Amino acid sequence: MNKTQEMPVSTAQQGYALNTQLARFSCIRCGTQLPLADYFEGCPACLTEGQPAAIRSEFHQFPMKLGALDVQGMARYAAWMPYSSWVSLGEGGTPCTPFNRLADALGVAAIHLKNEGMNPSGSHKDRVSCLTVTRALDIGATKIVAASSGNGGASLALYAAAADLKCCIVSTPALSPIHRRAITLTGAELVIADDSLERWRLVTEMVKQQGWFSATNYLNPPVGSNHFGVDGLRTIAFELVEDLGPDNIDAVLVPTSRGDLLWGLYEGFRQLKAMERIKALPRLFAVEPFPRIDRVLNGAAQTGTFPGSTALFSIGGSTVTYQAAEAIRQTGGNAVVVDDTAVVRDQSRLARHGCYAELSSAATLTALEILLQKGEIARNDAVVLIATSNGYKDLPDAASVA
Repeated sequence: MNKTQEMPVSTAQQGYALNTQLARFSCIRCGTQLPLADYFEGCPACLTEGQPAAIRSEFHQFPMKLGALDVQGMARYAAWMPYSSWVSLGEGGTPCTPFNRLADALGVAAIHLKNEGMNPSGSHKDRVSCLTVTRALDIGATKIVAASSGNGGASLALYAAAADLKCCIVSTPALSPIHRRAITLTGAELVIADDSLERWRLVTEMVKQQGWFSATNYLNPPVGSNHFGVDGLRTIAFELVEDLGPDNIDAVLVPTSRGDLLWGLYEGFRQLKAMERIKALPRLFAVEPFPRIDRVLNGAAQTGTFPGSTALFSIGGSTVTYQAAEAIRQTGGNAVVVDDTAVVRDQSRLARHGCYAELSSAATLTALEILLQKGEIARNDAVVLIATSNGYKDLPDAASVA
């Protein structure tokens, strides 16, 4: 059995069962339909072509109600998830706060900030980890591994500990002491590789030769994180629509590396539009610290390498996924390149308006001003900024690094 592609569908060993409405998976690039299984390397057909692409969940039908009225947090949308219950630490239900004074200062109709730093481990990654860990448990896996620059590793380690799963996080010397401590306190093993690409090589070896369950990408070119887990990010779109109304979001600005969050938001909004719960898809804008997705959208090969340096460690990396560019194309958005120095300024500026966001998250404010200046966001637009993590994740001297 090729462990990177197919594993048992479900053993329900831990009391978790697949949502009975989950029908199959399909490739987001070529449309190939795939049976319910684990595809750590995305679509097998696209992988053979050298064009790695993620897969999406397909459901028989969705419920008539968006959220269960008597349930809080991410569990409110259990009927829309691949699992109807999961290992939970109370993820989801994060605040979406109007920043009226900031909107007035920038001359835009409305700014809302979705604060994912309020999740249990302090980032949006918890919406992924809860489902990924549940999938690992359900098929009888005993050990789970991830390549991470910080937030994802801290999140997975926490959820794996809650599930009593052996966990290994593979990172680089750039991992901050804050994330290092968060990971190791859970009892997870921390392995430091020389660089990002070496991380993936080590995870590949652990998955293919040692039987670890993979929570993240390990391919180069990359495909994205575990497909069961990425489905959890759709709930951010669901919460935004419930909080702000069905057609009160014009644009969403997303700190982006390999596009899991960008894709999850797109899938959530796409499904809501298909169910006629919203009339139009909000435009999604990827915020990046140097040109990667921007270059792909302008004709560069998605499988290329796009080096650069940045203090925005959560959205670093030199590669682009198909899912990131596709989410932008399908919503009429774009990629916005920001400067580290401007982001440091805007982290302080955002805090003075009421949000202490991680440096990578503050980049959305920087990007918003750029988009307003270019006319890609209109003055009468309602905008959502996604703060993927809180400022307590940054080292005190983060500003001086930029």
